[in-house]
Formats: sequence, C-alpha cells, structure tokens
Amino acid sequence: MLQRIQRIADHLKKTTGEAPATGIILGTGLSGLGREIEVAHAIAYKDIPEFPVSTVEGHPGRLLFGRLGGKPVVAMQGRLHFYEGWSMPEVVLPVRVMKLLGIERLFVSNACGGVNPAFDTGDLMIINDHINLFPNPLIGPNIDAFGPRFPDMSEPYDRALIAQAKDIAARHGIPVREGVYVGLTGPTLETPAEYRYIRIIGGDAVGMSTVPEVIAARQMGLPCFAMSVITDMGVEGRIEKTTHAMVQRVAEKAEPDLTLIMRELVASC
Repeated sequence: MLQRIQRIADHLKKTTGEAPATGIILGTGLSGLGREIEVAHAIAYKDIPEFPVSTVEGHPGRLLFGRLGGKPVVAMQGRLHFYEGWSMPEVVLPVRVMKLLGIERLFVSNACGGVNPAFDTGDLMIINDHINLFPNPLIGPNIDAFGPRFPDMSEPYDRALIAQAKDIAARHGIPVREGVYVGLTGPTLETPAEYRYIRIIGGDAVGMSTVPEVIAARQMGLPCFAMSVITDMGVEGRIEKTTHAMVQRVAEKAEPDLTLIMRELVASC
C-alpha cells in the first residue's frame, strides 16, 4: 500500500508541480468551496492512476490544486465512503497521498444529522471530538512511515484551530455550534432507536464520514479541523423522512457561511 500511495503522490507532484500546505475534504453538497479556490489544476479521480473513484451524488470526484486565502491547498471535491464498498485503507488513501504531497494540516467538512435537541436544521457545528463506530482504518499491518502503531487521540481536533474558527464566526456574526460527531458506516439513515443511542453515548451529530480520515491524519501528526452542516434532525418528535436530495439542498444553503469560515481559517495558517 505504501508503494501505491507513493506512486500516486509522485504522479501528482510531476503533473502539477504544486506543494500544498493544507488539505481539504469537501462533503456532500459542500463542494462549492472549490469555487473559492484559485485553481491551478483540477484532476478527476478517474484520471489519476491507482486512485479510487467516488460514486456518490454530490461528490464531483476531483482533486483541486491551487490557492485559497492566498495559501497553497489541495482539495478533495468529493470523498470516499466505507459504504461504497471501499476498504478502510482505500477510504483514507487520499489523506495519505496528501500527506506525501506535503500538507501540514487537514480541514474536513460534512453533512450530518443532529441529535442534540438544542440544534436545528441548517446549523453549523464545529467538531471538537468524535466517537468511532466504523472499523478502525488502522487495523492491519502498521505502515511505520505513516506513524505509530498506537497513535494518541487525546486531541483529534486541534484546539487552536477551533478557537480561531470560533473567532472568525463571531467576527462575521455567524452562529456556530460545537459538539461530538459519531461516525457510522451507513448507507441507511438512522432509526429512531439508533438516534437515541447516539445521543445517550455522548453524540451531538451523526454521519457516515470524517472519522476515518481524521484518525489517519492524526496518526501522521496532522492537526485537524472539521465542521458539519446539520441537514436533518434525529430528535424524538422532530424526526422526518429524509432523502439524499434533501441533505444536499440543506448543505448547499448553509455552504456560504461554512466557506467563509474555512477560507479565513486557511488564510490564517
């Protein structure tokens, strides 16, 4: 796997000549941040040898190299999910590639369901911790080049980046929540009993991504920042039938505020 990841990174370096400092993963309905990037190279996943291809609607499946807030970035416009049938090493492969490209930090966005009764549809939530209910992406032989067998997870989401993001939001009058994200495999949305369980174990929101990528990034020593758009509510009395199209619409409506926070945060690094 290490050799494959190195080959992909070498190909991208040769193709783009770019040296990004920040890696960005854009979630469902949130690929519009790509429009804020001064794109030097846009490469479809299918055109990158040995790179897995995203299959989910709302995930364009492109790597964007360029500048955001004046800083060099590489952005995944569409991510990979465990429920698509990819193995966990495949799901986190792009983060490994970005590390070899030279990124120094990882920013992640996602659309998710809210289980905190104080939240509402359309809220932005800064993730300050997570609960992993996926198979751990580090299961299997450890690749020492990527970090220790037993990486510390006492600070999965960088406290300094969280504080900066909250300051940016306050300056612009953007209300933000803060909470714990629970990662499930999907692709089914949660049952009422599952929503209750997620809340009982300490979750504020639930989704089908982000956690594996952050675990891999932290193993490699990358500081992480992640933000969710609450696209539907899993609170008793407020649960309604939800479709992927509905999730995309809510995410797209909230995207401008998320984009502003992400852009200014990247610029400050």
